Amino acid sequence: MRGSKLKIRLLIGLAIVAFAFFKKCANREVNPYTNRVQTINMTSEEEIQLGFANRNAMAQQHGGLYPDAGAQARVDMIGEKLVKSNSMAAESPYKFEFHLLADNRAINAFALPGGQIFITNALYSKLDDAQLAGVLGHEIGHVLGRHSAERIAETDFWQTVSTGASVGADMGGMVGGIAQSTLLKNGREDELESDELGVLLMMYAGYEPEAMIEVMKILKSAAGPNRTPEFQSTHPDPENRIEKIKEVIANYRE
Repeated sequence: MRGSKLKIRLLIGLAIVAFAFFKKCANREVNPYTNRVQTINMTSEEEIQLGFANRNAMAQQHGGLYPDAGAQARVDMIGEKLVKSNSMAAESPYKFEFHLLADNRAINAFALPGGQIFITNALYSKLDDAQLAGVLGHEIGHVLGRHSAERIAETDFWQTVSTGASVGADMGGMVGGIAQSTLLKNGREDELESDELGVLLMMYAGYEPEAMIEVMKILKSAAGPNRTPEFQSTHPDPENRIEKIKEVIANYRE
């Protein structure tokens, strides 16, 4: 009797895992901005809604918006110039909005799906116009690359697989390890892909792309000597990113 129950559990587990793989294959599509095949399980409209739904909470986590209309206008001007100067950004379905955050301690910038882009005053205050364009261009790259949507789909896939494995046998720990390593690797690739898109956006908008290299140096300096080694981080080391950025610039100038 016990053997029959275990067999049924195994079959149910295998069915759940098979469903996860079928769903992943069915959701694969080519990104028109990167030409990369991705697994995406939401529409661009759903990405936009997700970004809108989380933008206020995200701002509050960083002390709210920076209360300087002039500084915000500068961020808006450069961000909009980057979007309007390149057809792939200008003609995309995304609703780009740029937010300067009051946080004076965390040197950071990030993007929510659908076009909500944030930069902390701690980072903003260190940048000239071209460097600011590099940071905002990089974040626009995350949106066009649909990286958040891809991570959501990837997480959904591995959660379903983990459920199936847990039902069928005691394999949850192994599956969890696969999920973590996969997401970590893809996260690094996303950063490099966004660097490349950021460089392209800068060049179209008339900014010197070498300013992106200066941004990497600022990030490296801010991290200090206790920077997390690359193999333990979701982000590539700034030195490695600098080399990749130099290659991208050279390729686009040929």
